Amino acid sequence: MRFVKGHGTENDFVILPDPDGALELTPDAVARLCDRRAGIGADGVLRVVRTKATDPGVVPGGDSFGDAEWFMDYRNADGSLAEMCGNGIRVFARYLVDAGLAAPGEWDVATRAGLRRVTLGASGDVSVEMGPADLLGPGEATLAGTVFQGERVSVGNPHLACRVDGPVTALDLSRAPGFDPNVFPQGVNVEFFRFVGERHVEMRVFERGSGETRSCGTGTVAVAAAAAAIQGTIGASGTSDWTVDVPGGRVGVALDGKAACLTGPAVLVAEGEAWPGWI
Repeated sequence: MRFVKGHGTENDFVILPDPDGALELTPDAVARLCDRRAGIGADGVLRVVRTKATDPGVVPGGDSFGDAEWFMDYRNADGSLAEMCGNGIRVFARYLVDAGLAAPGEWDVATRAGLRRVTLGASGDVSVEMGPADLLGPGEATLAGTVFQGERVSVGNPHLACRVDGPVTALDLSRAPGFDPNVFPQGVNVEFFRFVGERHVEMRVFERGSGETRSCGTGTVAVAAAAAAIQGTIGASGTSDWTVDVPGGRVGVALDGKAACLTGPAVLVAEGEAWPGWI
């Protein structure tokens, strides 16, 4: 099993090139690959498969991938399926270009949350059209006995963005925040954010299926949308540009009232081959 290791603002992934869809990727295999002590170590797995080798029904709302050649089959570190990953899709796109499987420019990637358009050059940052960030109303999470109020946000996957007044570094995210499973039947990514400047926030995140990660791309979009709603900063121009600091770096989120665009780094760091029989 060939693999590549990459990260986006230190949200790291094992990339599995599987253009013909030949891999039998079980949840147990994913968990073993992502194990940081007994495996390669990652927050998740990105399986790179051609859309023609994938069931087109995985994209909601249609029976076709359109013109998208590639499908991002994303799995959380515990082996569970995920709809989207904002950092992962940037790394996915960077891999396709660096491996010679796609040309620099602008094109669509198929995901379980639908088609997402990426824009990238031969090197540097990658931008992704993330679709709408839908504000769904208030919610709450419990952390270390404290209840935090937040905004439920859908970015193709579920989020709860909770504003805090103190530094996010003071929070203990060694255990999963509690939440009402009736409100979040499929689990939820919980973000804690604080305003640090004009259209500028810092955040930490506990991701379902992975634990605390150094960054979460869809989470940064959810936080920017929640922060913009609090400050009412989407003005007459219809746009609002945000800077979001995460433990692993910094990304930019552009909101236009209808959709979001996420821009940030995507870095490939190594490639190798799993020992025969290990997985």
